[in-house]
Amino acid sequence: FGEITDKHIQQFERVLGPNGVLTDPDDVEPYNVDWLKIVRGCTKIVLRPTSTPEVSDILRICNQDKLAVCPQGGNTGLVGGSVPVFDEIVVSTNLMNNILFVDDVAGTISCDAGCILERLDAILAEHGLMMPLDLGAKGSCQIGGNISTSAGGLRLLRYGSMQANTLGLQVVLADGSVLDLMNALKKDNTGYHLRQLFIGAEGTLGIITRAVIQCPVRPQSTFLAFLGNDGMNNFSDVLSIYQLAKKELSETLSSCEMMDAGCMYSVVNNLNLKPPLSTACEFYMVIETHGSREEHDNEKMEGFVEKAVSSGIVKDGTYTSDPARMNNLWQIRERITESLAVGHYVYKYDLTLPLDKYYEVVHLIKRRLEGTNAVSVTGFGHVGDGNIHLNVQSKMFDHEVHSLIEPYVFEWTSAQGGSISAEHGIGFKKAEYLAKYGKSPEAINIMAKIKLALDPKGIMNPYKVFV
Repeated sequence: FGEITDKHIQQFERVLGPNGVLTDPDDVEPYNVDWLKIVRGCTKIVLRPTSTPEVSDILRICNQDKLAVCPQGGNTGLVGGSVPVFDEIVVSTNLMNNILFVDDVAGTISCDAGCILERLDAILAEHGLMMPLDLGAKGSCQIGGNISTSAGGLRLLRYGSMQANTLGLQVVLADGSVLDLMNALKKDNTGYHLRQLFIGAEGTLGIITRAVIQCPVRPQSTFLAFLGNDGMNNFSDVLSIYQLAKKELSETLSSCEMMDAGCMYSVVNNLNLKPPLSTACEFYMVIETHGSREEHDNEKMEGFVEKAVSSGIVKDGTYTSDPARMNNLWQIRERITESLAVGHYVYKYDLTLPLDKYYEVVHLIKRRLEGTNAVSVTGFGHVGDGNIHLNVQSKMFDHEVHSLIEPYVFEWTSAQGGSISAEHGIGFKKAEYLAKYGKSPEAINIMAKIKLALDPKGIMNPYKVFV
């Protein structure tokens, strides 16, 4: 790639103004490190555009002189996709945060890519709508990054992924040309669905600058159950609880999450959160419903919890519709990743597995790491869509631990018919494994042709997704 010069900095300052170009090392440093402090780049410049035309001008300059670019949103990713590997120019969407419109009737929101997920949800609440996506990082992640990684989140079971809910996009391609796909229609079958190319592409094909999102009606009634299982029948009781929830809660079921005892220990002891149940359990589940009639929804949740307890698959549990209590219960689930990182290095794996193999990966890696410097092996995730987050802790990064996990965990997952990346993307950390354990040679060949067609000089987020 080309090297950035004073001439380039002057060009960028003419486009963005001096405040839009960061070169002071102290200002640049936060953009070089991911939030878990696992990967670090060494860019010397951060560009902060405020509009699509400014992004277009930036990429036109970069493409002309073959300057590598790393698009960055809220930098909450977990696979190293949003930070530079070397000295790529970081293009941050932090200042692109305008809400364009909310359509109350159609149930859509149009906005800039840099809008924070939590802010979008708060604005939609005023219109009786909600974002279809909910993440633990909602207070800092950006919608452009959510789309670029095709984020799943806590309520995919009910509302689907970003792939399902993104109606329109505006994207700046590597040469600076603007692809306007800002279509708010829910049915449009005119030719290739080009927007799908950029959903999950992790900034390797262009920079998303605007989006139209389909938004469901905000529920009039929400209930949340926190249940514990003693693990006497291993993980099978968790799956029985999930099956019962689908049967008893049916159309109101919006989320079905699990966490093991190690995760509960971590949030209680590292973050001083209060355990919601008086009984220590092997597995815990968070089950949520969204509905329109509180009396009806309460009756369904009450009946479900009673059946779960009386059948013996739940040892202890509670449920509530109080917003403050629900928030406290969600904190336990949403802050697991944060708690595991306290005083430890964390090896994180975001996998999709058939439900009968779901928790087996935790037992497998525990056995494999016996006698090493691994401190703990835990699992939590979205039972409703087969996505488990496998976590291994050590006091500091340990080459032996790392080599025993990778690529073994990817090979095993692939052999079970699973996915080596459920919702976090491939980024930098999994790029070398995609061709072997993620996609067929034919699929990789098509991906390479698409990349070459849209980014012939390879400047967009290099070293990410596939090698």
